[in-house]
Amino acid sequence: MEGHSAGVERILKLVSLSTKYGIKVLTVFVKQVEVSFLMQLFEKTLNENLEKFMRRSSIIHNRRFDKAPEITTKLDNKSNRNNQEQLKNSFDYGGRHDIIQACQKLSHKVKDGVIKPEDIDETILSQELGTNWTEFPYPDLLIRTSGEQRISNFLMWQLAYTELHFESSYWPDFGEKEFIKALLSFQARNRRFGGTAP
Repeated sequence: MEGHSAGVERILKLVSLSTKYGIKVLTVFVKQVEVSFLMQLFEKTLNENLEKFMRRSSIIHNRRFDKAPEITTKLDNKSNRNNQEQLKNSFDYGGRHDIIQACQKLSHKVKDGVIKPEDIDETILSQELGTNWTEFPYPDLLIRTSGEQRISNFLMWQLAYTELHFESSYWPDFGEKEFIKALLSFQARNRRFGGTAP
């Protein structure tokens, strides 16, 4: 429990670091197996830090709406008036599920005659994903902590051209030194967005 609490506190710290280093959009992903407990803990933390938190970021979340607590609606209402940094909290989210539900929506539109099968392209499909309503749905950099070198079913469509950084530190230990290390690694990359090397 202490480790989870430290992890939530680390989210608040990371919001501060993102503001400090000019990061405009920050996305935090919580594994599905930890969602039930962490949502309660995260709600408690946000309630205690709401005013400070909302001065620094607006809240954008990616989750199944029937499981969202009242705090997310409260945060949404306040975040609509905040045009500063954005924090996306991905709770109870799965990349595969996101793609499947997008395909299901498109299949219904085809069935209803709204669109034709040949109309479906990357843009059309992207509009049905859980991130379609966010201003920046495609992350520039993914930081994976704990030494794991996988994306764990997170934003599988949206990460197509994202730069990946794998950090050996565990999430509760991820601090400013590790954050700067990831940013410097990103700055050294030659981003090609799917293109070949010159």
